[in-house]
Amino acid sequence: MENKDLHIKDQQFYLPTFKRIPLTFIKGIGSRLWDVENKEYIDLLAGIAVNNVGHCHPKVVKAIQEQAADLMHISNFFVSPPQVALAELLVNLSGLERVFFTNSGAESVEGAIKIARRYAHSKGRGGKIISMHNSFHGRTLATIATGQPKYQEGFGPMPKGFIQVPFNDFAAIEKEITEDVAAVILEPIQGEGGIRPADPEYLKAVKSLCEKNDIVLIFDEIQSGIARTGEWFAKDIYGIQPDIMTLAKGLGGGMPIGAFMCNEKIASAIQFGDHGTTFGGNPLATAAALATLQVIVEENLIQAAKSKGKWLKEQLSTLKEQTGLIHEVRGEGLMLGVELQIPAAELVQRLLKAGFIANATAGNVLRLVPPLNIPDEDLEKFIEVLRVEIKKLEIEQK
Repeated sequence: MENKDLHIKDQQFYLPTFKRIPLTFIKGIGSRLWDVENKEYIDLLAGIAVNNVGHCHPKVVKAIQEQAADLMHISNFFVSPPQVALAELLVNLSGLERVFFTNSGAESVEGAIKIARRYAHSKGRGGKIISMHNSFHGRTLATIATGQPKYQEGFGPMPKGFIQVPFNDFAAIEKEITEDVAAVILEPIQGEGGIRPADPEYLKAVKSLCEKNDIVLIFDEIQSGIARTGEWFAKDIYGIQPDIMTLAKGLGGGMPIGAFMCNEKIASAIQFGDHGTTFGGNPLATAAALATLQVIVEENLIQAAKSKGKWLKEQLSTLKEQTGLIHEVRGEGLMLGVELQIPAAELVQRLLKAGFIANATAGNVLRLVPPLNIPDEDLEKFIEVLRVEIKKLEIEQK
């Protein structure tokens, strides 16, 4: 079988929502992937910041196998040991006090919006949500209403009650504050928007503004959370605690699971029946997530993300000084973006041919979000190849 065979069948049967790359992957171990033709790749995308402990980590695999043999699903009318253990661990790690498990990042944001509005309603406030330009919070109708216009095209009318303002512009948020506003939602580091960190003083001012007006502050940490930035959560870099935080991606080590967390103030407004889920927090997914977090602790992957990210950022910054094609290198830990002077798609394709998986976001940004346990030699190989491909592109641009 060749890569193109399944690609043709996929085009025949699957809803054409993804512009797929004609590669069929059949195996993954750590930072490596193999396609159906047995070509090996170094993965610098990690399923878009999902495989934080690498592909098929043996401890995560074992946890899934053992849990699948015992119990995969029960109704949330009941509790299960892995769900209780995971909830307790996340509360201890985050400093927030309540957690609700979902199946995805978009579900986590939907839930965050709901409970933020529930709290605002209990205080006599309106339900408007302020979000940022270039944000990305998911693909449901409510989450695209918080996001970029290109994701809204053709899906109108958009749900009402959403306001967008420029990112890192405090005055723009302040201008919109009225009694009709329930919450402000933002990514401490924008992911799909091009790996753009929030300014520390901006976040402090937003936090203060929300506290002063009793407005709910929501941090979307779906991409930046779970040790990705060299801290458990990007909020810890800034030293700012939101009222609500959303999680997904890296939480399950590859298993679909998300969560939203909140403080007791927000939780106090929730009543029985206000929210629910059939599959969210099932024993199988929570066992995988629990094992993933334990691996991060046991293998000291927070420090690994910090040190590997520092080295990689330094190498990329050096490369920037050597070429005119790189405009900026930004990000934290192993959540890095390389903004180019040209569209990034061509470079992504060249890297793919050379056996490296990355992706383009925000048009001209090369996004690098590899497994946190990626070996140093894989990063070194990547820098060598990137340097060569950048040089080739620079020559071609002249």
